[in-house]
Order: sequence, then structure tokens, then C-alpha cells
Amino acid sequence: MGESLSTKIETIKVCHALLQNPKFLSLLLQIDTELAAQMRARGCPCGGSLHRADYPRKPRACPKEVRHAFDSRLSFCCGQCRKRYTCASVRFLGRRVYLGLVVLLASVRRAKLSASALQVVHMLAVPERTVARWRSWWLQIFPSTPLWRAGCARFIPAVAHEHLPHSLIERFQGDPAHCLVHLLAFLSPLSVPR
Repeated sequence: MGESLSTKIETIKVCHALLQNPKFLSLLLQIDTELAAQMRARGCPCGGSLHRADYPRKPRACPKEVRHAFDSRLSFCCGQCRKRYTCASVRFLGRRVYLGLVVLLASVRRAKLSASALQVVHMLAVPERTVARWRSWWLQIFPSTPLWRAGCARFIPAVAHEHLPHSLIERFQGDPAHCLVHLLAFLSPLSVPR
């Protein structure tokens, strides 16, 4: 049936440990690379070919071991009409300077976290004001996004909006890495301009 509260808290604890796992973060880069290849293969609607035109990022809360893989955002420019295309990403959540995974996990209410998960969040050095702003985004803006309005019906019973993003994390099944990859893929349309 449903997971026990202690199992859910343990899952969140393990999710936070993934923030420091270079293999998991490399997997996110691999997924972004595949998304970029798909976009490039489709080409530009004008018929022109897409050329690589990445732009630099300075991601915060990114382990040094993989920082080089997160210092640019995969993007393209049409060789004919010169229009710029940025592909969806599981590494970044829009224009935020922190990794998407950090935005997601640091936004989980402190009351839901174990002591070790709180320690990981503290190590990320995300200012409380920033976390409060993210929580406000999850609670006020995210529920009104086209992605959520179109996708919330997939979750039965309904996701409790007042507990986002924790209530959304709980809905993805499997081991924590599998859960987060699928959740970040679900959120990836938010990583590009409409």
C-alpha cells in the first residue's frame, strides 16, 4: 500500500546524499546530452541545421569533481535563421544558479528531514532567504504553471499543494536515484523558456 513515514524520511535522506554523488550527477549530464542530441536531430523549424552554442553557467552547490560538466548549458543556434534553442535540462531548473536537484531538495520542509539530510543541506550553504524564495515558488507559482496544470491529474490521489515539493517527491517510486531522475525529467520543461 503506502510507505511508512520512516521509510519516506529515509528516502529523502538518501536523496540528499545523491547531491554529493559524482556518478549520479554524471548521469544527469548524460541525460541532458541525450536531450540535446534529440533537439539537434529535429533541426530548426525553418529547415536550417542547429549548431552547438552552449553558454556558460556558474552552478552553485556543485561538487568540484563534476563542476566542469556543469559549467555550461547545452544550447544551439540555427545556421539559417540564427534563432537560439536551449534544450530541456535535468541539471538546471530555469535560470536559477543552483543545480535543479539542489532547488528541489533544499525546498523540502525542514521538519521532514532527518539530521543527516539537514547536515547535507547546511553544507550546501544555500541562504535561508533563497530557500524561502524557492519554497514560495513551489507553493504559489509552480501550481499555476502549464506543466503542473496539465500533469497534476496523473497523480491519484491528488498531490497536496501545501507540501510541495515533498508531496511530489513521494509520488515517484523506486530507489531514490531512479525517483529523482524521473522527477527531474518531469520538471525539465520548466528549464526552458516557454
